[in-house]
Amino acid sequence: MMGYWFAGMGWWMALAGIMFVLFWGGIIWLVVWGVTKATGHRAGCTTIENPLKIAKRRYAQSEITREQFEQIKKDL
Repeated sequence: MMGYWFAGMGWWMALAGIMFVLFWGGIIWLVVWGVTKATGHRAGCTTIENPLKIAKRRYAQSEITREQFEQIKKDL
């Protein structure tokens, strides 16, 4: 008597199923990793804002005066 679970092949079939899921999970992970690496996008990555854009935003929000804004533009 070799066993009652698919004639003794149950563990091999379970292992093959796990390997199948790991294989395709790895392939999907590699594709996602490759696309994010190629496009330069990263989760949680912040970009440094252009100083002139910061000055424009601050002027629009009345944090700085026109003279200060003009001086910043001249300095940059």
